[in-house]
This record gives sequence, structure tokens and C-alpha cells, in this order.
Amino acid sequence: MGSILGLREGKMARVCETVLVDDMRELRRLRDASTADLVELRLDSLAEVDVRAAVEGRKKPVILTCRAKWEGGRFEGSEEERMRILGAAITSDAEFVDVEWRANRATLPPIARERLVLSHHDFTGVPEDLRARAAAMREESGTGIVKVSVSTGPLTDLLTLRDIAAADSGRHVVIGMGTTGILSRVFPASFGSEWTYGGNAAPGQVSIVELQTRYRITGRSASTRVFALTGRPLGHSASPAMHNAAFAALGIDAVYVPLETDDAHALIEVAEAFGVEGVSVTAPLKRDWQGAGVDLDARASVIGAANTLSRRAGARWTATNFDVEGFLAPLKTRRNALPLRGSRCVILGAGGAARAAAWALHQEGARVQISGRRASAAAALAAELGVTSTSWPPAPGWDLLVNATPVGTAPDRDASPLPQSAVKGRAVYDLVYHPRRTQLLRWAQAAGALRIEGLDMLVEQAALQFEHWLGREAPRDVMREAAEQFLAGPKGPAYV
Repeated sequence: MGSILGLREGKMARVCETVLVDDMRELRRLRDASTADLVELRLDSLAEVDVRAAVEGRKKPVILTCRAKWEGGRFEGSEEERMRILGAAITSDAEFVDVEWRANRATLPPIARERLVLSHHDFTGVPEDLRARAAAMREESGTGIVKVSVSTGPLTDLLTLRDIAAADSGRHVVIGMGTTGILSRVFPASFGSEWTYGGNAAPGQVSIVELQTRYRITGRSASTRVFALTGRPLGHSASPAMHNAAFAALGIDAVYVPLETDDAHALIEVAEAFGVEGVSVTAPLKRDWQGAGVDLDARASVIGAANTLSRRAGARWTATNFDVEGFLAPLKTRRNALPLRGSRCVILGAGGAARAAAWALHQEGARVQISGRRASAAAALAAELGVTSTSWPPAPGWDLLVNATPVGTAPDRDASPLPQSAVKGRAVYDLVYHPRRTQLLRWAQAAGALRIEGLDMLVEQAALQFEHWLGREAPRDVMREAAEQFLAGPKGPAYV
């Protein structure tokens, strides 16, 4: 794939770690412990500011800034005092100094253009005149770095940021804050950014470890192939961990990024703009693609839902569904083998996952019953698939119970779609995988039922997607290990 923004193919972004603490000693410690390419030292959060101490003895390039409170910073003093601190930063030997475009910079000493980061932050959204502001910033900064960081709302705000980046012939950093702007943080090369910021100083910031290991920022360029995950919310998903680990294991120059939205048309527009080749689809978008101009293959058409989008160069988007194979795979392993033909299989839920599970079990000859809190939705899905609906909660005594609802997903780890008294049957299959041992599965264990984790399905359908897109065998063990590490992480469902 060629460069989206007309950037030189070899250009790669760097990783900058933001250090935001109130103690100078701790700031210096974190500065020197950082594994990033450069470090942004936020002087505005310090109880006592000593510019010389902040830069003295550093081991790598630093950006000094003292962010104004009116632009999202923490500085409590006067603007006159803040300008004095920024002036001291300019006269120090720091590699870069970040100054707000909206600040009155008249009293600041001259600064070499290559050291200046002229920045503009807006935590309220994307201003209508942002293009004009960015152009004015470039005119003022000359050969300096223009930094634009704004909160994104709809996913299509990324298109505005892309246009700003494409229009700027100089060095820049373009960032979308928030969940819909994650692409700009984890794949900065797609915006031609000089670097991306990691840490916890702004909405949507990703940890340095994730930027370096999962997204491999320093190895990505404008020619990197792009794949994505869509739906809403996405913070709990292990898919980026799995797919990026697979790319790394096989030496493939590709990145898998979250594009969070519940708007199918917005996803298609953004995916085409950034050259995305394949998309994993999760709730609530599994049934929305025909209306967005996507061709459903025979499998997606008969199931009535899709979990995978693909687009070859110059061709239309196509949709398919690997949920069925992914769902059935763990049911057919030796340790989980269940005689499905003739078995009473109850599906909880009436969404896209329930549709795939019910269709798969029906094809296997099971007696499928769909149970939902909304009886009308369960009855409608059952009629469409040629199965039956049943009460909520379902009567006990099933051979297989499948939870196809999101209930029990982190952070609601103690939630269950059924009360414990209703968990009475031979086997329980919970499609929720975060956490791995849901409350429902814990109750199933207490009742002596066979338990099947959602992670088994997740890994298999992800591997099938990988093989569909790349045309080569997926490293399933690598993908499973990456998912397990993600789920075992300390921070829970987030983009970290």
C-alpha cells in the first residue's frame, strides 16, 4: 500500500513519554527510567519548578512545557510567572520547548525554530475552523513543529485531522484525544506525526509499553498495512493484542488498530480513507453492513450477521462470518466434546452472537431454544432461524447453555445473566471472555457442569480472520498467549 498522505515511505514516528508529577526528584527519576525515544517534562504539575534541574544530566532528548490551566494544564500561578518558566526553558539546552499557540508569547526570548513545538489543545471537541488554525500555526512557527491535539467525537473527526496533516508540509504532531482518536496515537505514521505521546496525561493516552510492544510504533511507516477492529465499546477487547502479536511473530509489516464507532457508514468512510484492508466487527455492528454498501457473502447472508470485512485494492467491501466456526471449534475438542445432535441447547440473548451460535447449533442438529429478556426479540430471532424460543430465565435441565449476552463483561465481573438458582444443566459456554472465569462459569463449576470459556471461541475466530486476510496460517499459540496476557493485565478493560 502506498503512502496515504504523500509522506516519504521510510518516515517513522517516535514515542514520547509524558511525565506529569508534582515532585522534581520523581520527575528526574521517571525521565531517566523512560524507555521512550524522548520525554515530555510537564513543569506545570511541579510544586516547585527548577528548569535547570529538570534537564540536567538527562540521557535522552526532552520536551519542556508548562501547560496553562486554560489549555488543560495544571499550572496554578500567574501567566507572567508561567512565561518566566517557559523563558527559562527556552534558554536552557532542552531539545524542544512546547508553547501554546494561543499564549501571549511577546515576552519570551527568541528560540531556534527547530526547537519550537507550537501547540494547540482543545478538550471540548474539533473546532470548525481547525484547518485555519493549523495553517496559522504553521505560518507562525516556520520550520518548527506544529502540534494539534483535540478531543474527537464521531469517528469521522479523524478525517478532519488527516486533512490537516496532509495539508501541512512541515513537521507536525496530530492527535485525536478520546476513544475515537486512538488511531492517531497507535499509528502516528498515518498522520505523518513526528512522534506520539504515551502515558496517562490526556484522554486516550496509551502506555509506553503498549506503544512499543503491541503497536511497535518505531517500526511502522506510511507503507504499513492496516487492519482494524470496530464496534462500541472496544476497550475490553483482546483482538488488538492477538492480531498485532501474530503480525510480529511472522514478521509482517502490519498494524491492527481500534476504530470505535456504532455507525457502519462512518467506519467504511474512515477505513477507506486510511487504507484499511480488513476489519473485525463486534457489537453493535454485526448486522449493519448491507446498508453501508458492503457485499455479504453466502455465509454472512444465511446467518444474517457478519464479523469480518475485507477489501482488496480497487474492489468493493465484502463481509463474511467466522463466528460459527469459532463457536463450534471448542465444542468439538476432546476435552469439551458434546453430542450436539438432539441435545437441548439454550441460547441467552438475541443479538449477533446469539444468531451465530443458534444457527451453528441448529446446523449440528441440536434442539435450539432462544431465551431473552425481551421475549419478542427472542421469538423473532427463533422464527427467522427455524428454531424455538423459551422463557426467561429458561427452565433448567439443558444439555448446553450458551451466554451470548455481554452480561459479565469487565468491569461488571460479578454480574450474571441468570441467577445462581437457574444454573442447572450439563454444560455452560460463556462467550464473554473478559474475565475468563465469569460469575456464570463460577456458578456452573459449583453446580458440577462442564465449563467452556469464551476465550476459546475468540482465538479461533481471530485466527480464521487472520488467515482470510493474509492468506497464511495463523500462529494460534501466539495469539492465545497474547490474549491471555492482555486479560491478566492489571488495568482491566482500557486501551492500554
